[in-house]
Amino acid sequence: MGRTKGVIATPHHLASEVGAQILGDGGNAIDAAIAANAVLCVVYPHMTSVAGDLMAIVWAAGADSPVGLVGAGRSGELATIDAIHSRGLEAIPARGVLPVTVPGTVEAWGRLLERFGSFGLGAVLEPAAGLAQNGYLITPQLSEFLKMAADWLGSERPAYALYPPMDAGMLLRNPDLASVLQDIGRGGINTFYRGEIATAIAAAISKRDGLVTRQDLATHRSQWVDPIAFAYRDLVVYELPPPTQGLAAAGMLVRLQAGSTFKEARDASYALRDRYITDPDFSPTPLQPFLDPAYAAAGKASGREGGDTVYLCAADEHGNLVSLIQSVAYDFGSGVVAEGTGMLLQNRGVYFSLDPTHANHLEPKKRTMHTLIPAMASREGRPWVAFGSMGGERQPQLQAQVLMNMVDEKLDPAAAVARPRKAVLADNVTLAVEADYPGAGEMARSDPNVLLMPARHHSFGHAHAIVVDGPSAWRAGADPRSDGSVEYSR
Repeated sequence: MGRTKGVIATPHHLASEVGAQILGDGGNAIDAAIAANAVLCVVYPHMTSVAGDLMAIVWAAGADSPVGLVGAGRSGELATIDAIHSRGLEAIPARGVLPVTVPGTVEAWGRLLERFGSFGLGAVLEPAAGLAQNGYLITPQLSEFLKMAADWLGSERPAYALYPPMDAGMLLRNPDLASVLQDIGRGGINTFYRGEIATAIAAAISKRDGLVTRQDLATHRSQWVDPIAFAYRDLVVYELPPPTQGLAAAGMLVRLQAGSTFKEARDASYALRDRYITDPDFSPTPLQPFLDPAYAAAGKASGREGGDTVYLCAADEHGNLVSLIQSVAYDFGSGVVAEGTGMLLQNRGVYFSLDPTHANHLEPKKRTMHTLIPAMASREGRPWVAFGSMGGERQPQLQAQVLMNMVDEKLDPAAAVARPRKAVLADNVTLAVEADYPGAGEMARSDPNVLLMPARHHSFGHAHAIVVDGPSAWRAGADPRSDGSVEYSR
């Protein structure tokens, strides 16, 4: 199999290098994206995990439009509001076993490769397994997160043993995770959801009095969906439908295009998100309020700061373009490691409400409102750009700025993702602004609600983008806020 020309952008240079290696070995963009994603599950444990969730949009070679994959895990069959209250709690805790939901990533890897890939799971997971086995060097950013999380991770012995406070440049190994990746590569997704790995996950949850069972793992499935398509300038933009917050990103862009201020667009879209978006199997979400810029949302947005994620994109000479985002929810997720697996379980269930009248209230086998939103846009019927950013609930705000930088400011993708950003915080009042944002100093002096943040701070996301200029011509950018890079296979 000959080399495949292509490009990949990720938030860690090791992941980008592996993605380019897979392309060089003859794989396509989907193969490269999954290989890179697996590496990120090893080298960026503060941002993601094999036991997290995954969302993707793929524009396959020769297709007329893209398709979306929602790889969101559901709550457990034991997950009820009463189950939380019976433990003496008035809210779902952010850490520990109770916010753990079924991991969606591995099944999503399998579905993506089954439909679009040219390599099998073994080939694409091998590089990540090697890094987990042999070790990788801690980056300054990971070192910072390890030290910040040391106190609460210390309450979970397996997690603290795997991820103690370490300095940049030290070697971190995870042989248990290497074994899990090798097992998945040999046995496929059934090994994870119905085999020994599932047994270990279910046992870890049961031991801690959690809400997810072995049956919940065995019955998990991803969902193929049609992305929501809407106009922005001369583009058609594609976002994933509920349970993701893709409609909030759409709502922001259509309102910004219609002349709303940034805060007005954010507040209206987020209020609608918090009112309507949940698992569509339980409650449908109306599209019109989000896509009509004249629609005024009642109430205020709620939410929380935090949320750590990896976003990546890849393209190849055949015409495949993929936009992929994957996460463990908060940094280091729940903090619970299934013994013997080296995997942190996600805490995605923290997004459920315990108000039984709320659309997104906790129920068994339900997908919560999901922050993960990969994005894509076409021009004149052809794929033009894949883009996205980590950033939890801020993702719609960050996405909007990246796209506006490329379209309205006509910036190259590298400049577009590096440009200083701003974000309205969860209190609905404070506007956080990177210190090098144009006019930031004057904004802070004249408005007490403006919070100056360090330039290129990770809380403003790790955004990446690939613009398709032709069959084998691309421009790409990796966010300097991350440890990432753009890598080509030529």
